[in-house]
Amino acid sequence: MSIRNKELASLIAVGVITGLGFASVYIARQSVISAGSVSYALIFLALYLVAHAVARIAVPWADPYLLPLTGLLTAIGLTEIYRLGTTDAFRQGVWIVAGVGVFALTLLLLRVDFRVLESYKYLFGLSAVGLLALPALPVIGTRINGARLWVKLGPLQFQPGELAKIALIVFLAGYLREKREVLAQGRLKDFGPLLVIWGAAMLVLVETNDLGSALLDFGIFLAMLYVATGRVAFVAFGLALFAGGAAVAYESIARVQERVDCWLHPWNDVHGACYQTVQGLYAIGNGGFGGTGFGRGTFTTTGGTDLIPYVNTDFIYSALAQELGLIGAAAVLLLYMVFALRGFRISMLAQDGFSKLLAAGLTFAFALQTFIIVGGLVRVIPLTGITLPFVSYGGSSVVANFILVAGLLLVSNRANAPR
Repeated sequence: MSIRNKELASLIAVGVITGLGFASVYIARQSVISAGSVSYALIFLALYLVAHAVARIAVPWADPYLLPLTGLLTAIGLTEIYRLGTTDAFRQGVWIVAGVGVFALTLLLLRVDFRVLESYKYLFGLSAVGLLALPALPVIGTRINGARLWVKLGPLQFQPGELAKIALIVFLAGYLREKREVLAQGRLKDFGPLLVIWGAAMLVLVETNDLGSALLDFGIFLAMLYVATGRVAFVAFGLALFAGGAAVAYESIARVQERVDCWLHPWNDVHGACYQTVQGLYAIGNGGFGGTGFGRGTFTTTGGTDLIPYVNTDFIYSALAQELGLIGAAAVLLLYMVFALRGFRISMLAQDGFSKLLAAGLTFAFALQTFIIVGGLVRVIPLTGITLPFVSYGGSSVVANFILVAGLLLVSNRANAPR
């Protein structure tokens, strides 16, 4: 079976799983199987078949499993969002369509040679800084749930940090490919870029009042710096800098202090600041080993009040853990692990420095973002406001991650293409 036919077969299997997921929600709600569940699955499958057709044309030698993994994660997320609210599910579906469109456009525009992006590395760097600064602007910047991560332009609301993440990775891939030999020498003056990025991460922390966004951006930089130079000392020094900055932020920013306190002592204020954290833990515990089943979890009171605020964004993994149980929640994490495995394999197979760094950065960003949000929910680290890739409700996250997948497929296609 050819590479693209493997992808097609996997996507058909994803379509069947999607149909079963929607059918289980219908059964839980109405005790009958509706034709709607089949139609939703067919529409979903048709959308990904379009993505497959574009991939077959633009990247015929690319990894055959990344797109099916993406489809399965979006199917899980869309099914759970539909179970929580049909209106949000429709909006998420529209954003998935937009994401597939951007995915296709990215592949077609860069199919000849994506490495042309390296020539515009400084433009991408400036774009990343500009996007990160947008939420700080007084008119368009919007604060939601205590964090200033959003920009609102009329009816459109988006999170520019998601796109800034992609621009930052392109910039770092180009810059570190050019400077890695100099940086590997470890001279004191070469720590300048490290200090600049650290300063930018701290500014993001102060601007957004969210530790997760700063950790994600700085973690991407440290990971790509290590891949480029192989110097563990750089990573250790960077982590020390971030820990010091986070300690200062804890003392000076009330929201950061609140998040850390709820991480360490959530039961001290279960009806106040730590309510969301505690309810998320209760939801995970209520799922037990096998879960309650799609559509059978408890997320509202008898009066219709949400038990977990923002359950379809920050806490969707808690909802999945309740309805799928430990087995299902672990399976979802396994999907993310397989995605990361395929991404790092692409990085290892890449033939040039820019491609290696680009694939490594995109994959690490995907994996680290997953760890930050899931780790916050299960109290491994303080809770943050970032989304679970492809699963959480949110258009900017979906579109940005489709661009991420397109980038990995472009690198994979070049690495696997016959010489």
